[in-house]
Amino acid sequence: MADVNLSASVRKEFGKGSARRLRREEKVPAVIYGHGEDPVHVALPSYDLMMALKTSNVLIHLDVEGKKQLVIPKAIQREAIRGFLVHADLLIVRKGEKVNVDVPIHVEGELAPGQNLLEHVLVALPVEAEATHIPESVTVSVEGLDAGDSVNAGQIKLPKGTSLAIEPEDIVIQVLAAQAEEPSAEEETEGEEEAPSEVAPE
Repeated sequence: MADVNLSASVRKEFGKGSARRLRREEKVPAVIYGHGEDPVHVALPSYDLMMALKTSNVLIHLDVEGKKQLVIPKAIQREAIRGFLVHADLLIVRKGEKVNVDVPIHVEGELAPGQNLLEHVLVALPVEAEATHIPESVTVSVEGLDAGDSVNAGQIKLPKGTSLAIEPEDIVIQVLAAQAEEPSAEEETEGEEEAPSEVAPE
């Protein structure tokens, strides 16, 4: 699990105008909460936070004007079109405690020969893990799977200290048979042999 160090400043102004000013200063508004503490509104450097978020469930050692906090990203908002960071919710964690998180699923292997489609019922696996040892991803093998086959949550090997936060029989990935496209009317016409024309009697 990756961890990074970030510095934050406490925010005292709120609203759209304040958010625009922060963006001009290349900062992102965020809220720190958890463990019964009052929420703290802070501003984080946009670029540093963006780089940190490239790792799923990154552990952040946050320095808020001299006060140290250990946090993980809980909710991230991005601008719909350009994708820049708009807001972040950061959850306070403690070493040794368990947290519920969604871990990305990495698929490996080749399906059985044929026109089959792989459907990701879940793109991330809900698990419970120690806050300072959250796995970056879990691996699912689809080697040799054929149409109608599936992988359940309970079949996925988890790192030590990590457990499922969903039912073991919940389907994570399934293989579907690709449906053949029906020929168009034009193709049907081209494929038909022309019927012989009747010869008029002499």
